[in-house]
Amino acid sequence: MFGAIDSRTFLAPFCGFLALALAGAASNASARSPENWSDRGTGTVSVSELPPAARETLRLVKIGGPFPYAKDGAVFVNRERLLPRKPRGYYREFTVRTPGAHDRGPRRIIVGDDGESYYTDDHYRTFKRILE
Repeated sequence: MFGAIDSRTFLAPFCGFLALALAGAASNASARSPENWSDRGTGTVSVSELPPAARETLRLVKIGGPFPYAKDGAVFVNRERLLPRKPRGYYREFTVRTPGAHDRGPRRIIVGDDGESYYTDDHYRTFKRILE
């Protein structure tokens, strides 16, 4: 009824789609690699560009507190795997006061044992490395 189907002609569109999908997956994997932090599109922010409340939190971190929230200094486990992979306990999180929030709000500063720090204003969906 339809005649003979050439498998190369039939599968060509699928193979092209598969090649594009695999190429995209490979580029996403390398983009999330800890070695390629600067290539991941998360960006950086200077201390002077941080909101005043984030600068205050960073100041408190540097002097060791006191911190306004009981959970400040808790281990941040990097479940999202957006920060470079390190052993559990390497990162600590600190709350950045959010105006109008009735709880801790979405803003945090994450600090690594080596002193690097990251800012998130959307509760761990994105991070910016803080440049000091």
